[in-house]
Amino acid sequence: MRTTRARRPAPAAAAGAAALALALTGCSGEGSVSSGRGPISITFLQKQGDQGYFVSEAAGAKAKARELGVELTIVNVGNDRDRSLTEAKKAIDNKTSGLIAVVPDPSVGPELVALTRQAGLPLLSTDDQICADYTDPSACFTNGLVPRVGFNGATMGAAVGERAATEYTKAGWKAADTWTLPIGNNEIPVCRDRMSAAVDAFSVHAGAVLKTTTVWAANTVEDARRRTAYALTSKPGVKHWVVWGCNDEDTEGGVQALREAGFGPDNVIGVGIGAYLACKDWLPGKPAAMRAALLLSGSEVGALAVQQMVDRLKDHKELPHETVVPTIMVDPSNWQASGAVCT
Repeated sequence: MRTTRARRPAPAAAAGAAALALALTGCSGEGSVSSGRGPISITFLQKQGDQGYFVSEAAGAKAKARELGVELTIVNVGNDRDRSLTEAKKAIDNKTSGLIAVVPDPSVGPELVALTRQAGLPLLSTDDQICADYTDPSACFTNGLVPRVGFNGATMGAAVGERAATEYTKAGWKAADTWTLPIGNNEIPVCRDRMSAAVDAFSVHAGAVLKTTTVWAANTVEDARRRTAYALTSKPGVKHWVVWGCNDEDTEGGVQALREAGFGPDNVIGVGIGAYLACKDWLPGKPAAMRAALLLSGSEVGALAVQQMVDRLKDHKELPHETVVPTIMVDPSNWQASGAVCT
């Protein structure tokens, strides 16, 4: 099965490559970096570009592009699957040198890979996995996965579940009147990985299997809040809730819905992923339902992605199959020292 990596032009195609170099629209200023086919220009397609994590990721990518002297165009495709394809085609027409993408829907993978292969462009994914051969990356063979920079979903989920179990044990709650509330997007494989690992880790470290109501939401605060509120109507008699999600938005939305239903910080344990929203709850210095969050460095992911793409284009290095960025758990006691940024 072929990978998504672009091939260098054969000697027989030298004339065609030279013509293409004249058409490339890269950074032409002093100090710009060349791929051998012209100045390097990179297009970065981002889902939910106004979300805190992705804002940080874009900032890291821009800073690295400036440092390396390459042109970087970041496009926010929101939650629009089809727009990611439209913007990819536009970038190809504009002679971009390489494409980095975190797509709204992984099902777009085979179409996006086909587009970049046809254009002879290297493709690198960040955060979410995409596959060259299947719309569901979880069904993909390893060599069909697009090279990726991001986090390990199972490791992240296990850390969240373990911390939630620690908080649950510390609170001294009883399993008989406590429920867990996982919230996330079932259509995104990395979300499923995080949530499943969190459930398993919580059960092991808490020494108990609690009743659970799972809420499938679109990874936004409002959708998580609305869907959680609906789910709570059929759960009378529960005294305590342990909440986690695929990201900070999911957990924050769940916490908000519980607060509106009358559950205060003493009866809710929330553990987020991202820390960019969780830290807002800690700013007042008062007890918060959001007890902790896994800090993700979006800026590091963005910077690494640009570096790897430049290495591929300039020095013809192979894109690493997977680059996993480390995470740390933060809470009200250490988030400021950790460098977490509230957005």
